[in-house]
Amino acid sequence: METHFESNPLIDRLPKHLKQFIKPQVYEDYTPINQAVWRYVMRKNVSYLSKVAHNSYLEGLEKTGLEIDNIPNMYGMNRILKEIGWAAVAVDGFIPPNAFMEFQAYNVLVIACDIRQLEHIEYTPAPDIIHEGAGHAPIIANPEYAEYLRRFGEIGCKAISSSRDYEMYEAIRLLSILKEAEDTPEEEIKKAEEQVDYLQKNMGELSEMAQIRNLHWWTVEYGLIGTVENPKIYGAGLLSSIGESAWCMTDNVKKIPYDISAAYQSFDITKPQPQLYVTPDFAYLNQVLEEFANTMALRKGGPKSVQKLIDSNALGTIELSTGLQISGVFTNVIEHEGKSVYVQTTGKTALSYREKELVGHGTEYHAEGFGSPIGKLKGINLTIEEMSPRDLRAYDIYEGEQVTLEFEGNITVKGEIITGSRNLQGEILLIKFKNCTVTHNDTVLFQPEWGIYDMAVGKKVISAFSGPADVNSFDMINHVPSSQTIKQKKSLEREELEKLYLSIRNIRENKTATTTLKEAFASVTANHPNDWLLSVEIAELAKKEDNSDLVEKVLNHLEKVKINRPEIAHLISGGLELLFQKAVV
Repeated sequence: METHFESNPLIDRLPKHLKQFIKPQVYEDYTPINQAVWRYVMRKNVSYLSKVAHNSYLEGLEKTGLEIDNIPNMYGMNRILKEIGWAAVAVDGFIPPNAFMEFQAYNVLVIACDIRQLEHIEYTPAPDIIHEGAGHAPIIANPEYAEYLRRFGEIGCKAISSSRDYEMYEAIRLLSILKEAEDTPEEEIKKAEEQVDYLQKNMGELSEMAQIRNLHWWTVEYGLIGTVENPKIYGAGLLSSIGESAWCMTDNVKKIPYDISAAYQSFDITKPQPQLYVTPDFAYLNQVLEEFANTMALRKGGPKSVQKLIDSNALGTIELSTGLQISGVFTNVIEHEGKSVYVQTTGKTALSYREKELVGHGTEYHAEGFGSPIGKLKGINLTIEEMSPRDLRAYDIYEGEQVTLEFEGNITVKGEIITGSRNLQGEILLIKFKNCTVTHNDTVLFQPEWGIYDMAVGKKVISAFSGPADVNSFDMINHVPSSQTIKQKKSLEREELEKLYLSIRNIRENKTATTTLKEAFASVTANHPNDWLLSVEIAELAKKEDNSDLVEKVLNHLEKVKINRPEIAHLISGGLELLFQKAVV
C-alpha cells in the first residue's frame, strides 16, 4: 500500500528506496497531553538553553518555524526550512543508519513524529519529535553546521556495515519501543536490554558504519562546542533532554577534546553519557570527518576494502581505476602480493560508470553474478587501460582475435574477443568474449557453456562502499522492521484527563472551554491525583488572572504530589520556576 505524504521539490528528488521510510504526520493524532508535554519541554529548554546552548540554537528556533506552545506541523516547517535549503520528513522511530544518513546527504531531516509520554518527559531512548524537531532542526539553520550534517550523510551512507550492525539496529529499535511504551513488563525490557548489552560486547572489530555512528553520536547527538572549561551544547540529544542538558554541564560528566578517537568510543543509548566531546568550532567537525573518511574503503580501495564488502554480506560497490563500478553482493576476492587480482559477486549485479548504469549491464543481464580479473598482464609494463589502440592491436587485444591473457596472480582469460566498451574519453572499460574460459591456477572461474563473458578493465580497486553505484539498478524497497512503535493506550480515565488538558489549553488560547480553572483543578485533584503537569498549567493561568487563592491551593496540592511521587518532584519545581522566576524547593 502506498504511503501518502505532502511533498516538495527536495523530497521529490529522493530515491524510491528512501521514500519507503516516509510516513504521513497525522497532526490530529497529537493529544492535548502531547501538546502540554511539548510546551513544557520547550519552555524549560528555551529558558535554560539560552544560557548553555550554542547561540545558533535560539536563532534557529525562529528560522525553522518552531513554536514553543505547539508541536510543529512538518509541512509548515518545510515551507521555512526550504529557505535554508532543507526539508523534513516523518518516519516511524529508528530507521537503518545508512538510510538515516542518506536522507541527510539529500538535505532532508528525518523526524520521528511520535512524541514521548508524560512519564518520559525528561528523556526517551526512542526518537521523537522533541528530539528531532526541537533538537536537530534549530541547529541546521547554522550554514556551517548544516554543511557538516549534509557531508556527514554523504560519507556516512557509503560506510560498510557488518552483519552485526543490522542486528544492533533492530535490538536498539525494539528496546527503545518497549521502554517508551506503557505498561511494558519489566522482564521484556530486561530481555531487550540484555540483547543490546550482549551485542555491544560482541560486535567484534568495529565496522566502518559502527565507527561513523560513534562519530555521529558524539557530535550530532551529544556534541559540545567551545572549550573544555566552558563548553556550549549543540548536540540534538542534549538539546532535547531537560535532564541531560543540565547533567552534562556538571563535573559528573568528563569533557574531552574532540578528535578521531571518538570513532572508537561506543555508547549506551539507554543511560546518561559519562563523557562528552568538545569541538572548538563547527569547521573542526568537518576536519575530523575528512580524516575519518580517509580511513574508509571509499577512499582507500585495495583488497581489504573488497574483503569488508564480503564480510558485510550486503549490497555494495567497488570502483576500478578506469571508473567502472561493479555493484552486487561480493563473495570472493583473490589476492596476489597485496593486490586484488580477481573479484566475484553472486546474484544480481550491475555495472556502472560515474553512478550511471551501463546500457545492457543491469541486473537482468548479470542475474547470476559477475567475476573479473583486475591488474596487470604478466610480463607487460602497460596495463590494458593504459594501452593505446596501437598497443591493443600489437597484443592481439582486438575484435575477432582469439587471445590468451595471463594476468599476474595466475588468472588466465582465454577466448575470442567480440568487442569492447569505452567511456566518453575513449578509455576501454569492458572486453566481451565468446567461447571463453577463465581460470585461477587449476580452478575454473568461467567456462564457455555459461555464455558470453564480460571482463572488466582496471589495474586496481580504488574504492569500495555500501550500496549500489546507480540507485536505480536495484529494487531496494524491501525494508520491514521487526518491531513497530506502540501507540498509547486509550481508557476512560485517560480520555477524561485529555479533556481537562484540552480545556486548559483552550482557556490559555482564549477559546471556548468546557470547564473553568477552578472546576478543572477540582476534577484533577479528585480523579487524577498523580498527574502533575496539568496542575502546573492551572497555576500558570491562575497567576495570570491574579487568582492568588487558586494559586495557593494548586501549590499546596503539588507539594503533596512531590511527597507521593519524589521521582518527579524536580519536574514540578522546574515548571513552577518558569512561573515565579525563582527557585522552588
